[in-house]
Amino acid sequence: MTTVHEPTPVRADLSVWPASAADSPDTGLAVGGVPLAEVADRFGTPVYVLDEAEVRDRCRTYRAAFPDTEILYAAKAFLCRAMIHWVDEEGLGLDVCSAGELEFAVTAGFPPDRIVLHGNAKSPQDLATALRLGVGRVVIDSPSEIARLAAAVGPDGHQKVMVRVVPGVSAGGHDKIRTGTDDQKFGLSIADGYAAHAIARILDQPQLELTGLHCHLGSQITSVKPYLVAVRRLVGLMSRLHEQHGLVLPELDLGGGHGIAYRPGEPALDLTALAGRVRAELATACAAADLPVPRLLIEPGRAIAGPAGVALYRVLSVKRTGDHVFVAVDGGMSDNPRPALYGVRYAPRLIGRPGGAAPAPVTVVGRHCEAGDVLAADVPLPADVHPGDLIALPVAGAYHLSMASGYNLVGRPPVVAVHDGTARLLVRRESLADVRNRDVGL
Repeated sequence: MTTVHEPTPVRADLSVWPASAADSPDTGLAVGGVPLAEVADRFGTPVYVLDEAEVRDRCRTYRAAFPDTEILYAAKAFLCRAMIHWVDEEGLGLDVCSAGELEFAVTAGFPPDRIVLHGNAKSPQDLATALRLGVGRVVIDSPSEIARLAAAVGPDGHQKVMVRVVPGVSAGGHDKIRTGTDDQKFGLSIADGYAAHAIARILDQPQLELTGLHCHLGSQITSVKPYLVAVRRLVGLMSRLHEQHGLVLPELDLGGGHGIAYRPGEPALDLTALAGRVRAELATACAAADLPVPRLLIEPGRAIAGPAGVALYRVLSVKRTGDHVFVAVDGGMSDNPRPALYGVRYAPRLIGRPGGAAPAPVTVVGRHCEAGDVLAADVPLPADVHPGDLIALPVAGAYHLSMASGYNLVGRPPVVAVHDGTARLLVRRESLADVRNRDVGL
């Protein structure tokens, strides 16, 4: 009698999923103790799922790696009232880029003195809101902003400021997200003297208190080296400022841009190595310049929110065209423009049922009227994928909802938090009624 052995199932690589992700033959893939198929059935698709424990754990990881550092969560990555409360409860500050982000945070209860306002072109409303709410620091990004802010503060007012400088360091995962060089719109160059000139002008404004220098090299940086080069150049500028003005700056903000893995096997920035080597480099450079070591600030966004999120989609059609198989889903570039903008690659997965066939290469596309509406090109999915199936995209917590658009009036997806086996709605789905209510003309 011949014994037939069932093939051993291949365990899925969950390395880029939230730590709580678990696969079960009975419930399928779950995050935060909640089966993802249940989330899709209850809240509809597309839907963003956010693991609260993963967000909190990542905040705590930063605090452990950078114990003497002011850590500011970059709100542009993803913001909602629940996220504001989580970040506050975990002891982080906030980095915002507009009056909208700032007022949203403050009205949700976040302390304004723990908020830093950025922006290469702050509007009068941005500055007025910052002063009205008592923002902790304003990061000056251009010479014209100095006089504008000083006038808004008034002769009897006071506002802490930093200056965003460009250290001439090229780093980041794509040309469009590299911001540490002189050929882009942010900051004031160290090399051509504009940064030093702007600082001299700030020192002539007694109502503006310059607390430190700020730089942001870019996004998706996976190497420590660019940060070390930036530290040396920033301390060099601090040394020249001390020689010229007797100025000793108490703060140094190295921005964020900490890279994460979007697919298994991709590199991510080692936070422990970053913290140790940056502290050592800063101490060495300051000792050589005979300066006290400033307090360090960092601004992670993607590295906190990104891996905590999952996007769920329903398959609408499967089309074979020549050598290509296109799997079209009910979302796309309106809820995730990053593949079209930066060529980002994801690792989608079939959920809700076991795959009945061997994997085959497919391209997951969106529903929008653009040839570039591609969510994941040439990725393996079971060859029997069909309409009605569910597909999950991990690492979807950052720059998805925050960059979502109203293209084709499909409505932005909801956000659902999962934690300890419970799912709850954080942000409701945008409806056609929402769109109609904004349109007041005829």
